[in-house]
Amino acid sequence: MIRITREADYGIVLMTYLAQAEGHPRSAATLAQQRQLPLPMVSKILKSLARAGLLTSQRGAQGGYSLARPATEISAADIVGALEGPIAITECSTGDHDGCSRLEHCEVSGHWSRINQAIQTALQSISLLEMSRPDPPKPVRFHASHRTTTLHASHSL
Repeated sequence: MIRITREADYGIVLMTYLAQAEGHPRSAATLAQQRQLPLPMVSKILKSLARAGLLTSQRGAQGGYSLARPATEISAADIVGALEGPIAITECSTGDHDGCSRLEHCEVSGHWSRINQAIQTALQSISLLEMSRPDPPKPVRFHASHRTTTLHASHSL
């Protein structure tokens, strides 16, 4: 099973809340309370996101955290990468094959980098602004019914 960490998941939740705050700083305590997350974890995540340049922090009574750039310019990949490091589905999918002892016997290593790139591209294509809005309803598609019409012919003799 492929999963992002709990920290990356919570990081996206916190970042979407900050995107909705429209530039108004929010404290770690407020974010933790609003999203019902543990304060120590929220503080750790916010510090990591600030170190990565995705958040700015302001001290003081009106201080807190806010987005460092517009939500349209922050992707899901930026957030996941800031909290988990480079996105890699396998050890060899980053292109660094130095640590792989199986490389000369592996017929699929080249394919993992393609899969990894597809995941990276998908995460890069989703902005924080999109993530902070409700998921639009999916259109309902109806398939043409395949009714069979039986014609009864009556023959009069």
